[in-house]
Amino acid sequence: MIDLDTVKHVARLARLRLSAEEEATMGDELNAILTHVDEIQSIDLDGVEPTSHVIQLENVLRPDEPRPSLPPDVALREGPNTRDDGFVVPRIG
Repeated sequence: MIDLDTVKHVARLARLRLSAEEEATMGDELNAILTHVDEIQSIDLDGVEPTSHVIQLENVLRPDEPRPSLPPDVALREGPNTRDDGFVVPRIG
């Protein structure tokens, strides 16, 4: 159970200024959160495999296979400033 002194300490660490009413509310909310966490920790998870998603996902991307691309002259023809096989951009730094 979180007492008022603990709420004030946590608020100070978080650099929060809480009114007396906010401190009382925060204490109730933190206690509710800790109660909920205790309930979750009491669940028997023996035999339950860890998951990253609630449903089984399969790769939904297309196969990574080489395909023809634009020739350099076509890809670069709309660029305002090109050199060799690339775009010329302003220097940074």
